Amino acid sequence: MTHIQIVREFIDGNQFVDINTFLLLKSLMKQHSLLSGTIIRFRGLRRFSTEGGEAGGEDALVGNVNKLLVVPQGYMGAKRKGHLIFDACFESGNLGRVDYISEFEFDLFIRPDTCNPRFRVWFNFTVENVRETQRVIFNIVNFSKTKSLYRDGMSPVVKSTSRPKWQRLPSKNVYYYRCPDHRRNYVMSFAFCFDREDDIYQFAYCFPYTYSRLQHYLDSLERRNLDFLQREQLGLSVQQRRLDLLTITSPGESPLCSSHAY
Repeated sequence: MTHIQIVREFIDGNQFVDINTFLLLKSLMKQHSLLSGTIIRFRGLRRFSTEGGEAGGEDALVGNVNKLLVVPQGYMGAKRKGHLIFDACFESGNLGRVDYISEFEFDLFIRPDTCNPRFRVWFNFTVENVRETQRVIFNIVNFSKTKSLYRDGMSPVVKSTSRPKWQRLPSKNVYYYRCPDHRRNYVMSFAFCFDREDDIYQFAYCFPYTYSRLQHYLDSLERRNLDFLQREQLGLSVQQRRLDLLTITSPGESPLCSSHAY
């Protein structure tokens, strides 16, 4: 089987490969320009900032993308199905920049943790305006961790508007490797096939658990007036969010009399 045949089978969804073959495929994608649908066609690179202009380095990631339409460089026509729209402007969302590599491949940059630019791990974003059977490769290109459970079989989670339950992607479609094209950062790439044009798809590092969901849960516990639980405000975060202290004891024992706080 030739290299070009391997690429065709990969894009057609008939074959998934190990990491070394995957890196070879990425190299071949940039070397060949065949008909769309048989091989990934490299059509130029466009860098987007969160304000819709040309982006600079990773330090420019100051906000999440907001309904960002990503199209080939120089494209001036109307939006059509398959021109993906990325969004992360919601609670727990994180996606700072999207680079168009080809019709089938996108480089994604995540924003760092609040007040700590060295840590970049979490991602959570949506994709819409997809084309049925559209196959893509998403590369999260600026992870800060050298070790990750993605190297041991963990995979991102996905859901959509018609299938609201989170599901893990097949681990055979996920690759975690050090990439010389991105300052030798670790990159996590995953292949995905969109199957319903009207759905909005959401991808995340793992199952999201938002601050609002936590507060709703703690509020429900507080309303139950449990005799073994006491909730106090310990302080506020940098972003002025409540930090809770829970004191939990044995049933029938007042939290005020206990020396154990969790």
